[in-house]
Amino acid sequence: MKRLKEILKTVIEEQFLSDIRFRTGLSLRQNFFINLLYIAMKMTAGIYYGSVWFIALALYYTLLAMIRLMLLHRLNAQDETPELRRYRLCGFMLLLMNQALVGIVVFIVHQNRGFDYPGVLIYAMALYSFYAVIMTAINAVKFKRHESPILSAAKIIDFVDALVSLLSLTTALLARFGGDNDPMFRQVITALEGSAICIAMIILAIYMIVRANRELKKPRFNNSQTSNQAA
Repeated sequence: MKRLKEILKTVIEEQFLSDIRFRTGLSLRQNFFINLLYIAMKMTAGIYYGSVWFIALALYYTLLAMIRLMLLHRLNAQDETPELRRYRLCGFMLLLMNQALVGIVVFIVHQNRGFDYPGVLIYAMALYSFYAVIMTAINAVKFKRHESPILSAAKIIDFVDALVSLLSLTTALLARFGGDNDPMFRQVITALEGSAICIAMIILAIYMIVRANRELKKPRFNNSQTSNQAA
């Protein structure tokens, strides 16, 4: 039994190191369940306190979870055509996520409030946010050679999620250390960072939609679709 466990552990470790789709699947599943936890927490708080703020956050994480679930469904697809279609759909859903994020940013700026992390948790969130942004940027470059639309979409979604984590961290730091002497400073910083992230999300979403449409119009995809219809 011990020998069997060692063999299974070795096989899983080798697959984790060599199979990019396997690693991406693990990451998508992990983040999906984290998103479900956030949805339950924010929606419960929104209903209990009658807060549009929490409901908007729940909507954002709902869309994020739906995107990750769609990517998981097509992660091991053998045909690139359905991958490109799912990639394009993720672009459209990213536009919807952007609308939810715009609502969150407007609320933060208008109410001059931010996320609240108690005690030393704020420092842990700071480390996580910077780590997430750096790693997603590195992975975006590292896995650029992998032409799979699903893998590309997963990295883009992780990058967007990391940017939003950075926004929440900024508002928390301003609320904790910024004081109440200069509320205008907090509003300006939040508005600028929030606007930059929203614009980045729009650019990424449009890029995904345009890229998918361009690839789907290429002869190899048109021929493949014709063959499938004939069959």
